[in-house]
Amino acid sequence: QVQLEEFGGGTVQAGASLRLSCRMSGRNLRNYARGWFRQGPGKEREFVATISRHFDTTYYADSVKGRFAISGNDATNTIYLEMNSLKPEDTAVYYCAARVGILSSDKSEYDYWGQGTQVTVSS
Repeated sequence: QVQLEEFGGGTVQAGASLRLSCRMSGRNLRNYARGWFRQGPGKEREFVATISRHFDTTYYADSVKGRFAISGNDATNTIYLEMNSLKPEDTAVYYCAARVGILSSDKSEYDYWGQGTQVTVSS
């Protein structure tokens, strides 16, 4: 069984930066690509960023490209989401997720999810 736990949410002002972490535990962790998704108030959960299982390939939603960066640390089984130039529309619960195989932007293809962490950006 795989477990994911997010850290690092909070409330910041527009233009600030924030870094989220997601620690993964379980077996055969190198088989899993990871992703970040978010769900804003009254909205569906949407794709933010994804990283391959060897942390060498990334892909971003257009809405965050150039502002957010996803990375991973193999030694600690942790992925990160560095968020810069935050905007009020980035306010959401952020979830990390894992799937066996290649990276994906499709939330339906992910097998495991964390509990989420709230990010609030005030104007």
